[in-house]
Amino acid sequence: MNSADIATIKSLLATPQNIVIIPHKNPDGDAIGSCLGLSKFLDCLGQNSTVVAPNDYPKFLKWIPGNEEILNFERENSQSKRLIAEATLIFTLDFNHLSRTGQMESYLEAASADFIMIDHHQQPSDYARVTYSDVSMSSTCEMVYNFIDSLDGVSKISKDIATCLYVGIMTDTGSFKYASTTSQTHRVAAQLIDKGAENMQIHQQVFDNNSPARLHLLGVALNNLVILEKYKTAYITMSQDELDKHNYSKGDTEGFVNYGLTLDGIIFAVIFIENKEEGIIKISFRSIGDFSANEFAREHFNGGGHTNAAGGRSDFNMEETTERFIELLKNYQKQLNS
Repeated sequence: MNSADIATIKSLLATPQNIVIIPHKNPDGDAIGSCLGLSKFLDCLGQNSTVVAPNDYPKFLKWIPGNEEILNFERENSQSKRLIAEATLIFTLDFNHLSRTGQMESYLEAASADFIMIDHHQQPSDYARVTYSDVSMSSTCEMVYNFIDSLDGVSKISKDIATCLYVGIMTDTGSFKYASTTSQTHRVAAQLIDKGAENMQIHQQVFDNNSPARLHLLGVALNNLVILEKYKTAYITMSQDELDKHNYSKGDTEGFVNYGLTLDGIIFAVIFIENKEEGIIKISFRSIGDFSANEFAREHFNGGGHTNAAGGRSDFNMEETTERFIELLKNYQKQLNS
């Protein structure tokens, strides 16, 4: 953030505000961790803050300190709408277009509050009074740490705040293995450990609490893996029937797409997941190196994200979607093999 943005934020927080903090729809570890970490920090400043999530999120995130205080817009609809309408300041974290909040979008657009955006995705929109956007950052949680630091608040970081922020950094860096992990990322993580974040326990809570159903579902996913050697691409399909047969719960397919990238020679991995309730195929894209998953998702599947990690969707059925995907790869064969 520049000095003008910091001055604006300090001015806004100089008096008590009614603050609402919003993650994107289907929030992940970075979204939930950043929102809860920021909320707990703002509470230390004497502010009144509430996290309102657009919908539910995976069970493996529901141990994070402050989880029980999050409002689910779908479930606590009236209270959530009231808080948004009465808010004087709204933080949007880990997304940069209000459309990423699903059915909350129109209520946020109608809000009279000032907005502050903290996000690391590409091509931010301009709805916020203060926009802290940095695509080079490992995670929104690392950015929240920087936000706290810019307000001279690092001394106020408690064990709970440190835990929340560590979750987001750990998950969005793939346990510190992605290219976005910098030396500064490790320094921030070290500071959070010094503040009380128990890194081994956090890792176990997030990654080592699988149900038998999820592991069986992983087996189905790997059995459905298709390798397209000439495009250095691998993709997985998962039908609604397969999800239902294995008692799918939100978050059960988290990370499945990454298995494609563990194959020797593969630089582009995709998972297609049928969602009959929404009438779409949800898609996750992952890549290695210079091939942009973000550009591919934006250009062809109404999505976007980061250079090497993006999401998208298709309104066609599974067969039509995968056929279109394979046809599109023909245009990228040279790029994928460069």
